[in-house]
Amino acid sequence: MPTWNYIAVHAYGPAEFFDDADRLLEVVTLLTDLHEGRRVAPWAVADAPVDFFRAQLRGIVGLRLPITRIQGKRKMSQNRSAEDRAGVAAGLATSDRNSDREVAALIPT
Repeated sequence: MPTWNYIAVHAYGPAEFFDDADRLLEVVTLLTDLHEGRRVAPWAVADAPVDFFRAQLRGIVGLRLPITRIQGKRKMSQNRSAEDRAGVAAGLATSDRNSDREVAALIPT
């Protein structure tokens, strides 16, 4: 994908770092369930030995960021000619990668 295409989001707010094991376990469990839940055979935090997982938590720093301001920018070849945009979109649309095809749909043609 050409480097002139991007979507960026910047979130601002006061960062809160935490290392409380119980709180980290809750967050890691929620994230694991979210991302593993779509799999045919999802892995769960409870699948790991408790001692192993507690040791892993000591290497994690949690981050909470209450968002006070959000800023987004989308630049998808708007500064290119219609011909260039159509070519980029067509090339990405025929890709084997789903993410490329999703980007193709974002390019104004």
